[in-house]
Amino acid sequence: MLMIAVFPNIDKENAPMVLRRIVNFYQGKDVKLLMPMDSAKFFDYEAYGVEDIENHPIDMALSIGGDGTLLGICRRLYERDIPVCGINIGTFGFLADIELPEIESKLEKIIKGQYYFEERMLVSGFVKSGEDDERFLGHAINDVVVTKGGVARMLHLGLSVDGCRVMDYKADGLIVSTATGSTAYSLSAGGPLINPKVKVLLLTPICPHTFNARPMVIDENDEVRIHIAALHQDIIVTFDGQESFRVLPGAEVIVRKAPLPAKIVKFDDKNYYQTIRTKLLYNA
Repeated sequence: MLMIAVFPNIDKENAPMVLRRIVNFYQGKDVKLLMPMDSAKFFDYEAYGVEDIENHPIDMALSIGGDGTLLGICRRLYERDIPVCGINIGTFGFLADIELPEIESKLEKIIKGQYYFEERMLVSGFVKSGEDDERFLGHAINDVVVTKGGVARMLHLGLSVDGCRVMDYKADGLIVSTATGSTAYSLSAGGPLINPKVKVLLLTPICPHTFNARPMVIDENDEVRIHIAALHQDIIVTFDGQESFRVLPGAEVIVRKAPLPAKIVKFDDKNYYQTIRTKLLYNA
């Protein structure tokens, strides 16, 4: 029996309708659906709810939402090595591969095993203050961002890659992005599009006050260190735009490749360049 954990975004208007279609489609089939208990109660599907779903036997996770929902589930299940499949009811849906008109056909393909996994690199973020040891903050699939908070003052940043000081500059922040994240915040800040099959990291400054600071592509195994020399106290490190931590001036943010990748479920009828054309160019 196939064990599928369903993670609906309770803030999405179409989530109840999509959840109903999933439940109806898999009724009577050799599939067991599970949901986090809080979501199951919210959508009135308590019979499917389980506590501590992260430690429950699962073959696949099904995300109902946008890319942000899928990113959160990948981080939530990071150490379990569970593939995640996304149903897109968000805006773009670069990672969430199933659109509303094709839900039932793609659910059938999941039963028949007619899909494949794309491994997407994650990065790990740490902070180091003075002589203290590194403190782990979190993982990200798209990006780790060092930025200012509400105060309209630039940060003074020192960038080092693999122990070599690369640049010092003033800016609103710096984005350390994976190739997957090149279609996210980095793109808005002027970074290039990078095919996720290319194993690199992308460093994109945010509004740098210099002509010399440009996006930089580095090896996926390079260690990035960002020294924060700003005097004001409002400095934030964010992970995929969903988790944030405040850090103090003088701290050093360290980003390196995470030990394990995320597994994203994909289907043969779509590819990266088709997605770029339909999601980015068509919606421009």
